[in-house]
Amino acid sequence: MTHRGTVFTTEYTAGPEDVRSLLEAADLKNRLNRCSTILIKPNLVEALAPPITTPVELVKELILALREANDCRIVVGEGCGAMDYSTWHVFDELGYNDMARELQVELLDLNDLDLVRLANPSCNRWPEMPLPRIALESFLISVPVLKAHTLAGVTLTMKNMMGLVPPAQFCNGSWKKSAFHDRVQEGIADLNRYRTPDFTLLDASVGMAEAHLWGPTCDPPVNKLAAGYDPVAIDAYGASLLGRDWQRIGHIKALHGELGRAEPLQILQVNSGAA
Repeated sequence: MTHRGTVFTTEYTAGPEDVRSLLEAADLKNRLNRCSTILIKPNLVEALAPPITTPVELVKELILALREANDCRIVVGEGCGAMDYSTWHVFDELGYNDMARELQVELLDLNDLDLVRLANPSCNRWPEMPLPRIALESFLISVPVLKAHTLAGVTLTMKNMMGLVPPAQFCNGSWKKSAFHDRVQEGIADLNRYRTPDFTLLDASVGMAEAHLWGPTCDPPVNKLAAGYDPVAIDAYGASLLGRDWQRIGHIKALHGELGRAEPLQILQVNSGAA
C-alpha cells in the first residue's frame, strides 16, 4: 500500500485518542516492526511557548501511543536555533525535562552529537551535509507545528529538519542555523534529500498565521491534527490550512514528484476514539 499523497487528519480534542486514532489509521505499528530506535523531533526552535513550539503534552501522547504499539527505544531530540542558550534550556523551559523523567525517555541535543558526513553532487545548495548519526539510524518522527514563515513561506515538517544540522557548520550570523537564510528554499529541499521524516504528526491545533516566532495566531484556531508518511503531502496540506499555495513555496514545489506528492492529495478523515 502506498501512502504517496495521503494525509490522515482528525479534529483535535486535546485527548490521547486523537493521536492513537491517527497512528492506527496510518498503520504505523506495522511500519515499526523492525525498528530498534524511534527519534521524535519536535519543533523547539527557541524557548517560546506553544503554538510557536511543539507542546510537550502532544509529544507525551505520542510516546504513550507508540509504547502501546511496540517496544522500540524512544528518544526525543532537537537542536535549537537560539544563540544565547542550548537546547537543554529549551527542554527545561517547555516541560520536556519533566516529561522525560516521568516517562523515562532520553532527551538529546542534536546540536552536539556524533555526525556522519554525507555527499550528493546533485544537491546544488548543500553538496555535502553532516547530520547526526542517530537521525540516520532511527525511524524519524517529525512533530512540527503549523506556522507561516517570513522567508520560507511555511515552516512545517520539511523545514523542521533544520534542527538536525550542526551549528558549527551552519552558523554564520544571528542564530545557530543562519546559513539557511541564503537560498532558503533550495537549502530546505537539499536537506530533505539527505534526510526527510519517515512519519509526521503535525500539530495544527492553533496555527501561526504570519510568522514563526511572532504575530497573530490563526483565528479561529485550525483545530486539527494531521499525520502521514509523505512529507511533501503533509507540507502541501499544511500550507493550504494557512491559506498558502504550495506551488509558491519553493521547497515543496521542488520536491513534489521527487520525495512525495503535493497534488492531488488524498485527505482521509479519521474519527477519534474519544469522539
